[in-house]
This record gives sequence, structure tokens and C-alpha cells, in this order.
Amino acid sequence: MKINKILISAMLLGGSAMMTTSCNDWLTTDPESFIGPENLGDSKEAVDQWVTGVYSNWLYDMMCWGEFPRVLELDCDYISGPDWLLAHLGAGDFQGESSLDKMWKGPYNLINDANKAIRYIQAMGNVSDEYKNNAIGEMEFQKAFAYFLLVRAYGPVPFKETDVTVSGSYNDPRMPVAEVYEKIISLLEDAASKMYKIDDAGYQKGHVAAGSAAGLLVKVYCTMASAAMPAETPITIRTGEPYRTVFDQLSQKDIQVCNTPAAVTLKKQVVSGYENLNSAELYAKAIEWGKKLVAGEYGNYYLSDYADLWKSSNRQAPEFMWAVECLDGDTKYRNQVHTFYSGYKASASSEFIYSGGWVGCTYNWYALFDDSDLRILDGVRHVWRYYYQESYNGAFYYPQAWRARVTGYDLYGNYVPDEQEQKYKDMGYNFQNNTSSECLAFTTKYEDCKNSASDYTDAQWPFLRYADVLLCLSEALNETDQPEDAIKYLNQVRQRSNAHLMDANPGKNSLRSSIIEERAKELACEGDRRWDLIRWGIYLDAMNAIGGFDDSGINKNRTERNLLYPIPADEISANDAIKENNPGWN
Repeated sequence: MKINKILISAMLLGGSAMMTTSCNDWLTTDPESFIGPENLGDSKEAVDQWVTGVYSNWLYDMMCWGEFPRVLELDCDYISGPDWLLAHLGAGDFQGESSLDKMWKGPYNLINDANKAIRYIQAMGNVSDEYKNNAIGEMEFQKAFAYFLLVRAYGPVPFKETDVTVSGSYNDPRMPVAEVYEKIISLLEDAASKMYKIDDAGYQKGHVAAGSAAGLLVKVYCTMASAAMPAETPITIRTGEPYRTVFDQLSQKDIQVCNTPAAVTLKKQVVSGYENLNSAELYAKAIEWGKKLVAGEYGNYYLSDYADLWKSSNRQAPEFMWAVECLDGDTKYRNQVHTFYSGYKASASSEFIYSGGWVGCTYNWYALFDDSDLRILDGVRHVWRYYYQESYNGAFYYPQAWRARVTGYDLYGNYVPDEQEQKYKDMGYNFQNNTSSECLAFTTKYEDCKNSASDYTDAQWPFLRYADVLLCLSEALNETDQPEDAIKYLNQVRQRSNAHLMDANPGKNSLRSSIIEERAKELACEGDRRWDLIRWGIYLDAMNAIGGFDDSGINKNRTERNLLYPIPADEISANDAIKENNPGWN
């Protein structure tokens, strides 16, 4: 018998406050000490305690030390950053990344807590069935989402019918991919029938709602359907080697200049575990759930105006169907989203970034956009300053292609003073751009916060947005030969950011590629890109098309073993039913 080394998390009721957002503020629990499950009681307050305890896993267990969201984000073609941060996970060396264990253990800890919560809530007799069912629906949603993360990352995974207190077993075999999805769908369908809609009087602000389950069902069905599409299905992406060498007249030496990404048509490869699924039927189910959602059957969901989308005051908008938010400065229920993507300052009044601002997108991503698209005009940082630039009045700018408008020198170092824009002259900085991780397309999605000088400020991580669901619906409609409706939903997302609209059907293959590209643009820095490449069977070709190393010098070469994450070694040691790791991992 193997020695069990997996620690199943206790009910997280102690400590401080957390927030999850589906629409509004989350519940706060501040007990003086740990309360055992048998002492919680039989009341609405006890139900709320159980629900809060399960949600708290996202922050206390998974995000507190920064493992999430980087385990979702760093391994894809358009994300880059410094070598010390991406050297293992971002470079394909998954077993060298200790934080990756949390991708397995975190969701399973949450699943165990959710199973326990359901068991105790079901047994309560002093709470109305409506209130209990809503809470159970929330727990079913959390379980479904956790399994969705697991099955995408690891393929076949164990399914836990109940918590280990009841089962007494850690030796659960891996369930085939298709069967795991059957469980996920069953959980979400039940959750959608039990939870309040966001417009219901009984709906409590900050909880996931019936529409969250419906939206996730659309994404789940599209994930299954795309993975089941025939091999050789064509998909065009824009990619290529990041730089070419030119001679710079100003410095009188060779410099690296960003290449414009080229359109490359890839052929879908078989996605293991999905071969026997019926793509057409699955897309039809995605359409069924998506149309219910957009018709308002689950409440009034809509796209926020772009000007408001990423404001902290907008975090509770219906667009954010499932998100996790922390409180500023909390010692347990925290995340480092703002630090990783935006960076924090030495003081709130400072203009200089003191630390952070590490993770950004490459120029291959930036060049996907129309010049008028607000997602790069306002959604990307164009001028910023680190603390070490103060001594020489320095500042970075992005993109490199803006050299003339920012500095008055073109890409080849020729002096073109008439092209320099007045606003950059007025700044008076010594502008610079380089080919390191200091100069990437840094998103502004997570900049608005309560305390810009805090390493752990009140950032929100969006797991599911309404824009994501609309693009999934567009995908499903295109694959079932309904291009006009597919273009309608694609254009809804584009119009919001002032992007060029698609005015004619370009054909099924071209529209498929446009929708996949739109997802890369809209959902950048939200942990989706790797999983889109995986489900479409183009991950290996897309990564290797970069030609080795990306803008920051991160290795993007990939092999078959990178299609799945390695199961943690201590899980294999503890679980007698798992005999070997995923292919290529020991």
C-alpha cells in the first residue's frame, strides 16, 4: 500500500474576507477560530458558511502564492515574460515547475470541500428547499469548473463522488475523458436548474448564478466539439519568428526589429480522448444553451461598454459571469494578478513601477489588431517607467513600430522630426525600447485597483466572461453552417472595442480562423489561449511556428509530451489506482 501524501484541505472558515464575483460583493466571514463542520448548525447562516468555505479555496489555496493563474496562462504562443518566471512552465519544462502541482491539488481540494458542503447542506432541515438547492447548485458549479480545468490539463482524471471522510479512499482510478465530461455536463445542468437567476429576488450578490452554469455549458460543449473535429481541419493563425536584423543609422550598429507575423495555415491533429465524440451534436448543444442565455432565459447578461469594462467599479457587471476577486492587503485571501500583469509602485503617488509588470503579450499578438481597436489603443500600456529609470529621466514605449511617433527616429535610425507626436515631445523623457521582457504588450486589464502600491491589492481574475460565451456561440454556429448568425455574435464583440466588423461571409474555414483569432485578442491575459490551441489540435504547430524563441528569449519549442501536464509525483505515490504518469513525464 502506498503512503498517502495528499493533504485534503479543511473547511476554510477562519481568517479574513474574500470576494468572488458573478455580479456583486461576496460574503464575509470572520469567525474567531476554526469551526468544525459538526458545529456549524442548521440554518441559512450555516449554509452561507459552507458556501464561503468552498469559494475560499480559490484564493487561500490556489491564488495566494501566485500559482494561479500562471498555471493556466504562461504556456502559450502569445504570452511572454522574464526567464526567471517562465523558465520552466513557460518554456515547456513542466516537471521543473513546482507550482504546477497546484493545478492538480487545488481543484481536488476544492472538490472535496464542495462534496462535503453538499452532504451537510442536504441534511439540513431548518432551511428552505429553495435556499438549499441554490447553495447545492453553486457547489455543483464549482465542482464542474474544477473538473473542467483538470480534464483539459491532464486528460483522464479521477472523479470523486463524495468527500474522503465518507469514501475513506484515495485510490481512485482515472476516468476516461468523455466520461469526465458527462459528469461535468450533468453537474452544470443540475446547477442551472437549482441556482437563482441574476434577476431573481432571492439571488445573493456575488454568487455564481444559473446563467453562469449555462455559459460554462456553452464553453464546455465547444471544447468537446472542437477537440472532436476531424484531423486535417484547416486553421490559419498569424505567427512567425519575432525579429529580423537591420542596421540602425542612429547607433551605427545592427539591431533587432519586430517582424510582422505571417498567416500560416495549420492542420488540426487528433486530440486524445475526444476521438469518438460527435462534434456536430456537441455544437448543437452549445447553440441550444447559448441561445437560451442570449435570449435572457437566465437573466439580463450583456457586454459592458469598453470604457467601463476593466474599471474596478465594473467588476460586478453581468459580463463577469464567474470571477474571483480579493481584498486589498489581505494576508490569506489574496492574489498577485495586479503585480504580475501591471506591477506595483513604491507609493500610490509615484509614477514609477517598483516591482512586477512581468507578464505580457508578444508582438505577434499585438499585430493582430486593427489600428483603431481599443483593445490595443487603451488596452495595452504604451508608456511606462520603472524606478531605475528615474535617474536618467527614462521611459519605455511600446510598440517598437511607434519609434518615429515617440522619438522622432524611424525603425532604421533615420531622423524624422515631423513624425514625432507633440504629446511625446511634451513628456520630455529619454524614450527607449528593447527586445527583452521589459518591453512587451502589457495589458491594462488589471491596472485599476484600490492600492497601486500594494503587492496584494484588490485584483479580480475573470474565469468566464459573457464575451467568451458569445465567441463560443459564434464558433458553434459557424461549424453548423449558420454563418450569418456566427458573424452577428462575432461582430458584437468586435463592435464593443471599435474593431473592424465582418461584413460578408468569408467561408467556413476563414470564419473559423477569425473566431479563434478573436478569442486570442479578446481573452488575452485571461488564461485561455493554451487551452484553445490544445482543443483545436494545433498547439504543437502553433508553438513551433515561432521558430524557437519568442520576443523575450523564452523557448517555445514543444513536443508531444507538452500536450498534457504531468500528474504530481506524490499523487502517483499515494494513489494505487494510478500506475503511470502522462506520456513523456516520469
